This record gives sequence, structure tokens and C-alpha cells, in this order.
Amino acid sequence: MRKKVKTKKDYSQLKKQFGENLQKIRLSKGLSLREVAQNCDLDDSNISKMEHGRFNVQISTLYELAKGLELHPSELLKYDFE
Repeated sequence: MRKKVKTKKDYSQLKKQFGENLQKIRLSKGLSLREVAQNCDLDDSNISKMEHGRFNVQISTLYELAKGLELHPSELLKYDFE
């Protein structure tokens, strides 16, 4: 069986789901965008873009987000992929 080829729409959906999970985690910890940014090497405007699915996240970014949220990077990827 052939694997389905990913499209830009698929990646857009993936970024949106990641962003929703990121925002859920941040809010559950009672942190503002600025507070997360102060705890890591990321700008609060870029974190906001990630939460809204408008930023392509790299491995180094995952590490910085995890540092800012005080959790293991794998926690940022624990959500249902559609």
C-alpha cells in the first residue's frame, strides 16, 4: 500500500494542532506569552504565531519552548494528530 503524500494543507493542519496544544499547555500553567518568552530564547510574538499555526517549528524551537514551559520537549507533541 502506498503512503499518502503530504500536502501543504496537511502541514498547515499539523501546525494548527501543535499551536492549539502549545496554547493549552501554556494556559494550564497560568503563564502569559511574555512569561514563557522570558524563560527561554524566543520572542513572545513568535510564540503567539506558533499558537496560531503561523510559524514552522524546528527542533531547537521545541527545546526552547519546553525550557520556557518547564517540561520535557516530548510533552509538546502529545496530542492527537488528524
